[in-house]
Amino acid sequence: MNPFRWTFRMQCLAGFASCAALIGFAIFSQFAWGLEPCPMCIFQRIAFAALGLVFLVAGLHAPRSGGGRAVYGVLGFLAAAVGMAIAGRHVWIQHNPPEIPGCGPPLSFLQETMSTGNVIRKVLTGSGDCGSVDWTFLGLSMPAWSLVWFVLLAVLFVTAAFMRRRRRSYR
Repeated sequence: MNPFRWTFRMQCLAGFASCAALIGFAIFSQFAWGLEPCPMCIFQRIAFAALGLVFLVAGLHAPRSGGGRAVYGVLGFLAAAVGMAIAGRHVWIQHNPPEIPGCGPPLSFLQETMSTGNVIRKVLTGSGDCGSVDWTFLGLSMPAWSLVWFVLLAVLFVTAAFMRRRRRSYR
């Protein structure tokens, strides 16, 4: 039952299922509990979706060569690293909120009035609503849990892609 002994395909499909479940929980908490996501939360969802997509494609393809797995491992790690950076910045903003908290304009307004690069820069600087903690579980906020999951999924992908497996003989 050790996931590190599963096949590459099973590890990738489990990673995809984890990403889908995490996005599903975020959407559930938004609509059932009324927790409105801030712009950084939206970007974390996008990072989970990108990571889940890499997991899914890798799981469906399931290359036998080490080179093919390495490509997926690097792509998966990059997607997870982007998510770790966004979630880490979000946790930092929550621990060091801005002096004057204030809600910025909605993401749709930013997209209509700014270039894509400026929207990303504006969102990643965080606003007052990014600094508030509306939900915790075991003492960690939702962005902190996202950071934990990005790290765990990155470790899963890297070990799945780069760990050599011993062939078992079933005689």
